[in-house]
Amino acid sequence: MTMRVDAKVVMLGKESVGKTSLVERCVHHRFLVGPYQNTIGAAFVAKPIQVGDKVVTLGIWDTAGSERYEAMSRIYYRGARAAIVCYDLTDTSSFQRARFWVKELQNCDEHCKIYLCGTKIDLIESDRGLRQVDYHDVQDFADEIGAKHFETSSKTGNNVDELFQKVAEDYNSISFQFLTEETGIDLGQKKDSYFYSCCHS
Repeated sequence: MTMRVDAKVVMLGKESVGKTSLVERCVHHRFLVGPYQNTIGAAFVAKPIQVGDKVVTLGIWDTAGSERYEAMSRIYYRGARAAIVCYDLTDTSSFQRARFWVKELQNCDEHCKIYLCGTKIDLIESDRGLRQVDYHDVQDFADEIGAKHFETSSKTGNNVDELFQKVAEDYNSISFQFLTEETGIDLGQKKDSYFYSCCHS
């Protein structure tokens, strides 16, 4: 029998960078054409991901990107174990906004693991002149803050599964190490149990 771990994941970034599209591609394996209705507050969806013999259920909070919902977004990322901070590869200002969210996370929750996610790489592949955010600049920033860095396309699915799989794998290794150290549980003898890492502050 597989064991189940639940991880709270929050999507952050400027409006229209493609956070909702990423979640749609990850959970429903589809890309919806046409303008999205802007997220108000946050939308929640659960995504189970197989990691070895376990299933990690990611509880994904897709937050509103509009600055007027900024205070509300803080409510949703409290206690998150992972944050996917998104920016649009064709929009320099969206990367500046991503830096803002990284700083917010570092100030509020030092245990939250950060993943930088460049979106809309399909647009770059069809016209390299559209790229406004340099890959190496972001990678340098990611190295500086200890984050993982992905460039994705929700339209083609490029790197989307890899991103969420990495989040699940990282959480799985951290949470089980945490449970063993903090409570002394022998995981080998508890294969029928369901473990829930406490994510509430």
